[in-house]
Amino acid sequence: MRIAICTLGCKVNQYETQAIEQELLRRGHELVNFEDEADAYVINTCSVTAVSDKKSRQMIRRAKGRNPDAVVAACGCYAQTHADEVRALAPDVLVGTNERMKFLDLLEQAARERTPIVRLDDALHRRDFEVLPAGGMAARTRAMMKVEDGCVNFCTYCLIPFARGPVRSLPMQVAAEQIRTLREEGYREIVITGIEISSYGQDFQDGTALIDLMELLAREGGEMRLRLGSLEPRTITRAFCERASKLGNLCPHFHLSLQSGCDATLKRMNRRYDTARFAESCALLREYFDDPAITTDLITGFPEETEEEFAQTLAFIERCGFAEMHIFPYSIRPGTKAAQMAQIERSVKDERAARASAAARRMSAQYLARCVGKVFPVLFERAEGSGSSGHAPNYTEVWVPDEGLHNQVRGVHITAVEGDRLRGELEEIG
Repeated sequence: MRIAICTLGCKVNQYETQAIEQELLRRGHELVNFEDEADAYVINTCSVTAVSDKKSRQMIRRAKGRNPDAVVAACGCYAQTHADEVRALAPDVLVGTNERMKFLDLLEQAARERTPIVRLDDALHRRDFEVLPAGGMAARTRAMMKVEDGCVNFCTYCLIPFARGPVRSLPMQVAAEQIRTLREEGYREIVITGIEISSYGQDFQDGTALIDLMELLAREGGEMRLRLGSLEPRTITRAFCERASKLGNLCPHFHLSLQSGCDATLKRMNRRYDTARFAESCALLREYFDDPAITTDLITGFPEETEEEFAQTLAFIERCGFAEMHIFPYSIRPGTKAAQMAQIERSVKDERAARASAAARRMSAQYLARCVGKVFPVLFERAEGSGSSGHAPNYTEVWVPDEGLHNQVRGVHITAVEGDRLRGELEEIG
């Protein structure tokens, strides 16, 4: 079959789509662009915000309209948490966030039998981690390795625990096998991803933690870079930093989820830290790493947020000095505790998001300016114009006026800031 896939949402969804693509190719199917006519369309949905829900519905409708005879399959978080809404769109296959390989069996079955299939489970009762092949479909540069699934934090605004279930972790020995394979395949950087990687190992109940996995991957990965996905701030302790700072290939880019810079708001969100603990995490990272890129997420206009509380958030993010921020106006998620709280008007949420974004742009510009004059080992990923573009260990994008550098790591002397990226010159070899 000619199969087209649309992936919405986070890196975990992207990773799972890559695993699906690899298996489809192994089974002899052809992958085509989602805008092309196909025999089957797969929409890997997201439900992190109401906008994500809307996009998921749009893509299902678009697939059905593009080729009425094609098999249309919906999977992912929106399909898991809003099954009735997805069912109303009449996809041929409806599954959730579990058993990706069995999902492909159902896709092929639906194509043969032309009979709709619905296969959903209760995510909260899951106990097993589904091992999927790590890697990437693009040229061998950066690969993702999913090491954890599920979350038990139950933040008051979030549906993810209901979409993904409890914490399940990739066994250490399997992680070692996967990174050895990726090294042999020529990848230069590994991104450790998961729904809540800070919880890695909790289900083992033997004391294994994320830092143990990081040390294992650093040993087995050789010269490959190691990049972490989003972290819970409480992960960053002095002991963690002491061990992490000894890993020569760990990228000094740490994404710590903040969500609010006001303690009262954090409490309403049921976050497990306060601003003092978050600030301590930032200070520790800067003590053990040389000007690391600390990035974050922020929600504006959370229920009951006052102007004074938002002012506290603005002051706090300026104090933290983030290299980059992802800012979202609060989105009501029916079924969560926050949906029952007093809501803020959309115009206020958007206005606060705009103010926070202005502060974020200033901080990002300041961080980029500090990079000028430094030398970074840049992993080049693609040709761009008359030059090459890639990322430094701190995940700043770097462009140089030299071609033919794909998948090379080269020292680059940073000479200027150009928009939201850096420009540099290659260091001489030898």
